[in-house]
Amino acid sequence: MNKEREKVKAKRRWVIKIGSALITDNGCGLKHNVLDNWVNQISVLNERGIDIVIVSSGAVAEGLTRLGWKDRPNIVSKLQAAAAVGQMGLIQAYEVCFQKYNKHTAQVLLTHDDIADRVRYLNARTSLNTLLQLNVIPIVNENDTVATDEIRFGDNDTLAGLVANLIDAELLVLLTDQKGLYTSDPSKNESAEFIEKAEANDPALIGYAGESNTQGRGGMRTKLKAASIAAKSNTDTIITSGNEKSTLLKIADGNIVGTLLTTPKETLSARKQWLANQSHVKGTFTVDSGAVVALERSGKSLLPIGVKSITGEFKRGEMVSCADENGKEIARGLSNYNSTQARLIIGKSSKDIQTLLDCAEEDEIIHRDNMILL
Repeated sequence: MNKEREKVKAKRRWVIKIGSALITDNGCGLKHNVLDNWVNQISVLNERGIDIVIVSSGAVAEGLTRLGWKDRPNIVSKLQAAAAVGQMGLIQAYEVCFQKYNKHTAQVLLTHDDIADRVRYLNARTSLNTLLQLNVIPIVNENDTVATDEIRFGDNDTLAGLVANLIDAELLVLLTDQKGLYTSDPSKNESAEFIEKAEANDPALIGYAGESNTQGRGGMRTKLKAASIAAKSNTDTIITSGNEKSTLLKIADGNIVGTLLTTPKETLSARKQWLANQSHVKGTFTVDSGAVVALERSGKSLLPIGVKSITGEFKRGEMVSCADENGKEIARGLSNYNSTQARLIIGKSSKDIQTLLDCAEEDEIIHRDNMILL
């Protein structure tokens, strides 16, 4: 046991993501005996005083089986239907398994809107924390039935990283059908080296990741993204195989299992975490070199005089990107002005806003408290 794994033993709040490949029979319904094994381990961890939130895949695969469909459809409405039908079977299976161990569960369905809207984000955070205080085990999934873009672009790895932020988890465990992260695909390269430990935000890691499998929507790339998201709340991540016996218990005992992705020492505030995880950018401010220095080195707000041009249409309070003159994104933040107003004041001094707009709600076009550097 090494020092980093010894620290894992002390972590008392986990998010566990279980992938489709682990709990479905090659996409043909749920493997109930395997699911019961996971529930057994999670129940043991819970008895040890560890708070657990589960992010589980498998709903669409279960829905396909219940509907008698052999192939995953490409039509969004049919995917939504499969998700709706499959959620019933997935949650029913978890509930039956956890009842054997006298554990209460709760179903929590989230969409990107629940993360993007600050009030809904805080409500979701409060709900999950309340369930954990009541010793209930939440089972979280994307609300595929109503959220079109989740089915097209979402994945439960990313969702798990966001949930780790929501509850200030200490550990994110991403269970997959691989031992962990390698320097290349071990099935294609015999000399591929296993990575036991790395920093979650190490840019070299993305070069090692492969593509997604056929049943799930994620892959090693999405797991690295999830680890990077989780790192914003100082959450370490372990990517490991779910095919190994007693994987979760081994992790809790401090054994070297899977790839451990550690976090930087600095942790973002809850508001900065929320800002950093917003994916729906409505527009872009191209800023001059002086503004880049002010933002990156001095921690200043973005003033209108530092903005050279604007693309996109957005409302006051919506997320916009800040890019340098070469197109490199350097920050994101909430605009104090809508796109029409912003176009009238860019390149101007803040003292001119009143004259140009007949109002001067803010001197800054993005305040530093509503901005995250990338």
